[in-house]
Amino acid sequence: MKFQILVFLLLLACMYPSVAQGSYENCCLKYIVGVRKSLRRNIVSYRIQETDGGCNIPAIVFKLRKSKTLCADPRQPWVKELRQKIDKKNTGIM
Repeated sequence: MKFQILVFLLLLACMYPSVAQGSYENCCLKYIVGVRKSLRRNIVSYRIQETDGGCNIPAIVFKLRKSKTLCADPRQPWVKELRQKIDKKNTGIM
């Protein structure tokens, strides 16, 4: 009986770090200042990061073609313009 409890506690101890790391892996921690035109052409989508949970700054996360991401300040004018262009492109309105 003691051996089973020891194995169970050891299993829990091994699982704890992996659970704790999972909450922070998709959060932006800082913003980029600007994006070159060559990179803007490679942006395919974006998502909005809210300040709930483990994320501590609001951000727009742009996704590029090769699964890279860029984090931008949602209050910047160039970010708002780029979001509008992506929305128009994805809805087919030009």
